Amino acid sequence: MNFTYKFQKTLSIKETEKERALESYQQSVKSFEEVAEKLYHSLKQKEDLEESQLEKVNGGLNIQELRHHQQFIQNLEKTINHLQGLVLNARQKMTEQEQFLLEKNIEVKKYEKIKEKQFSQFLELMNAEENRLMDDISIQQFMNRGS
Repeated sequence: MNFTYKFQKTLSIKETEKERALESYQQSVKSFEEVAEKLYHSLKQKEDLEESQLEKVNGGLNIQELRHHQQFIQNLEKTINHLQGLVLNARQKMTEQEQFLLEKNIEVKKYEKIKEKQFSQFLELMNAEENRLMDDISIQQFMNRGS
């Protein structure tokens, strides 16, 4: 007698859903990391420009160059603000995907737990059946000796 799990198809479907959720989560993490890296580089560039501008101002800088630097920094600040919004959206999406993945993981664990319980019951039934057969054999052997 072989063990067959009555929810095997459902478990397979749930595992497939979990794998898809994992792929989506990994993609959202990758997107978040890419946007966060762009933000980091923009912030670093702004910091470097401000330091450079401060050094040039202390060393002597004409008005035209100062305006040019200021305009560039303002544009960089706009880019940074935009990237901050993208980072927030990417983080939110990543969090949602993580929550969805956790839900799918819980579903799979539930079906696996049910499978384990059913397998344990199956083993108990098989042991009981084996013990019953052994008892029958013992009784038959006793009866044959008595004859």
